[in-house]
Amino acid sequence: MRVIMIMYKNFLLASFQCAFILIISLLLVQAQSQSGFISIDCGLSETSGYVDGTTDLTYVSDTNFTEAGENHEVTATHKFLSDERQLWNVRSFPEGARNCYTLKPVNGKGERYLIRARFMYGNYDNKNRIPEFDLYIGVDFWNKVVLKDTTTVKNEEIIHIPVVSDYIHVCLVNTGKGIPFISALELRPLIAADHADIYKAPEGSSLQLHGRYDFSSSPTDDEETYRYKDDPYDRLWQPLGTSKWNPFINTSLTDVNSITKNIYELPFTIMNTAYTAPNNTNMFIQWSDLNITTEYYFFMHFAELKMLQPNETRDFKIYINDALFMEELVPKYLSETTGYPLTGKTPNSEGVIKLWFNRTKDSTLPPLINAVEVYMLMPLSHKETDQTDAEAILNIKSAYEVKKNWQGDPCTPEKFTWDGVKCNSKDDQPRIIYLNLSSSGVKGEIVSSIADLKMLQHLDLSYNNLTGAVPEFLGELSSLVVLNLKGNNLTGPLPAVLSQRSKSGLLLLSIDDTNTNATTSLKPNRKNKKFVIPVVASFGGLIFILLIVAAVIWTLKRRSRQPLGTPINNFAGGSVTTQSVITSSDFTTDSLIDESKKRRFTYSEVIKMTDNFERILGRGGFGTVFHGFIDDGTQVAVKMLSHSSDRGYQQFQAEVKLLMRVHHRNLTTLVGYCNEGSNRAVIYEYMANGSLDSHLSERVGNGNVLSWKERLQIAIDAAQGLEYLHNGCKPPIVHRDVKTSNILISENFQAKMADFGLSKIFPTDDGTHVSTVVAGTPGYLDPEYYITNRLNEKSDVYSFGAVLLEIITSLPIISRAQGNQTHLKEWVSVMVANGDINNIVDPRLRGYFEINSVWKAVEISMACLAHSSNQRPNMNQVVSDLNECLATELAGKNNSHQNNSTESMNEMYSMNVVTPLPR
Repeated sequence: MRVIMIMYKNFLLASFQCAFILIISLLLVQAQSQSGFISIDCGLSETSGYVDGTTDLTYVSDTNFTEAGENHEVTATHKFLSDERQLWNVRSFPEGARNCYTLKPVNGKGERYLIRARFMYGNYDNKNRIPEFDLYIGVDFWNKVVLKDTTTVKNEEIIHIPVVSDYIHVCLVNTGKGIPFISALELRPLIAADHADIYKAPEGSSLQLHGRYDFSSSPTDDEETYRYKDDPYDRLWQPLGTSKWNPFINTSLTDVNSITKNIYELPFTIMNTAYTAPNNTNMFIQWSDLNITTEYYFFMHFAELKMLQPNETRDFKIYINDALFMEELVPKYLSETTGYPLTGKTPNSEGVIKLWFNRTKDSTLPPLINAVEVYMLMPLSHKETDQTDAEAILNIKSAYEVKKNWQGDPCTPEKFTWDGVKCNSKDDQPRIIYLNLSSSGVKGEIVSSIADLKMLQHLDLSYNNLTGAVPEFLGELSSLVVLNLKGNNLTGPLPAVLSQRSKSGLLLLSIDDTNTNATTSLKPNRKNKKFVIPVVASFGGLIFILLIVAAVIWTLKRRSRQPLGTPINNFAGGSVTTQSVITSSDFTTDSLIDESKKRRFTYSEVIKMTDNFERILGRGGFGTVFHGFIDDGTQVAVKMLSHSSDRGYQQFQAEVKLLMRVHHRNLTTLVGYCNEGSNRAVIYEYMANGSLDSHLSERVGNGNVLSWKERLQIAIDAAQGLEYLHNGCKPPIVHRDVKTSNILISENFQAKMADFGLSKIFPTDDGTHVSTVVAGTPGYLDPEYYITNRLNEKSDVYSFGAVLLEIITSLPIISRAQGNQTHLKEWVSVMVANGDINNIVDPRLRGYFEINSVWKAVEISMACLAHSSNQRPNMNQVVSDLNECLATELAGKNNSHQNNSTESMNEMYSMNVVTPLPR
């Protein structure tokens, strides 16, 4: 019995081993036959993958090829109508203007690839609204994706050679006509035997497929297209066999190897039939409605299928629009011959190309043709980012797990340049010259990949969680003129080369001056100097000297005047940490000399500068704001503290303290203050275009109306100001009174946050929240803060959401019509639920906006207005999302105005008659 058991176990083991070897063999055979193939079923779940039952091709999920999008399934009806499993799912991209797939073929750059993108809408979103969008290959426009109906299958195919990079990006671009989506993405290497060059095209160009036709002998309406396994390159062949393509000749042979193939390796099923002209005549094939400015390339495939008798010959010439293409072509018996052009052909003035097949005078048989491929020449007009730079920024992205929408080429097209990246496009390939990762949650050491950005001029890594030493390689970046490392936990000595370049005026260097983790070399000597003066090379030595003089004057003036109360005196004197931050994104000449302007004025000087308080700019709870001029002719706004203002002195102190601390292009700049007896004033820069609420009031009115682009830019400016307070200041600051009247507009329509009297600085030991007396403005006030008295940055986010709704609608945040008080959020929620986006937007815009950009803006505002602070985004995310809104708007700026269509005209009429939220 024991022997039998042992024999049984050995039998099972041997059977298992045989089965295992068989499975591995099959997989190896399959892998060899699909060598280099990339087959992606877009929208497939991450853990799914399958072998297609028809082609035996292995399809995988797109999870590892793209970073964005949503998975969806087409409806059950559309699944039933299509037996191709790759069309049962889609990935859609509701977020962002450009979303990309990144393919890395095993053969790398310099090889030729067939790339195919497939689309079937299938009513996956149950909206029955078919979108239109653009498709890009790398940095160049490929085609516009337009589908006739929900069942249409669109195959976009291109033959492409990556020249600069080993990566190939396939990108979908939102043009404002619906959400882009994709069903499948496929890449096939076109490497012929002995690496023969097939599908030749001029250098710097690709070939976009116009049509690939098989002259079939007996097709039916539901004829399946031929592809892999019949075609080793997995080309899709469209049958053209109808009653008008007669007569046909074919071979009775069934062996797929009976026809000798050339380097194009057409399938036996394609080459075993041919069309020939009747009655021994000439024949022609015509293509019409072609683009008269495009060059077309024809690849024609021939094989003689008839065993000719001694007295029979088949000899013909081929003309394209009367120009000789091939002379005296004699197809070989059961052997492929391919005729291809050395140059492209353009259609005639009517958009027509005719192929003439004329038999020679000695030919006894008419011409024939088995198959033809038609391609359009697509010049690659844009330059890709230098490969070293592209790989470096990808490595940085990977090492720091950057959450920005960094997809596709970093630099081009220019309208899709990565957020926080700027490039110099004057070189043969664009080079990255600017990298801003400030407040991006970056952690760890400064990665060595930054050293590969050889042309980098401006590097901002401030306000992250970077640790370790400042690396020597930063000093090797010879083009670097701005380096901001503030707000990190860096330790160790500063590399000598960086210190020397800073001292010599070749580098603007910003580092922490109070970092307790740093060694002495990273700390300025507080006994000998109380401030650090950064220097920019482009300003030269003269500016450097002027800055020193200005700083000395400022210091002397500080010592000669009485302090403004104990709290502010302590702040200025250094007992409270100061962070006079000049980040790379906010750097201007003015920001270097602000300190010399922030001075204490006497009350008589205030009277003089305001011409005895002649011109009023506005009024608020703090007091009245007057227009004025300081002695150098600079216009200023003078905010006088009302003697009857509740808690006015505390607000006055808070605002002066904060404005002396912060520097940002989207925060109003402090010029000075007055603290003389009961007369107190804050003097700050004059904003010529007043407050945002004045531009949004009177929803239906005459005069200048802010465009949608201008509104988005103002929203971004205000959001960046708040984001800086939350993340760029240590400890962080909460504004507490974000509203449209506290957003001021400069002469060039740059928005800045103002009125910091209620702002609150978080304690350094616990930055999660602070308990405080509730302050703010009804309508903008965070309900969670109101109930709990617990304040954090998300309270500002709520207020900003209310501001964004006002920017979109131009309606007041609280409606008091008919004795009722209705929050704007409630009305917008109803409109959104009904899908009525057009009637949410200020009608004065008259439809001049990209609809997807507006949808995104509304979604951002409603997310900010979530009742629970945990469900609200942070301001960093809000800034990123608003930038995507603006990118979507700019991407569609060249599209025709949406009111040109009857549908949009109906929407416009509807928008004019729908009653908005009552006032």
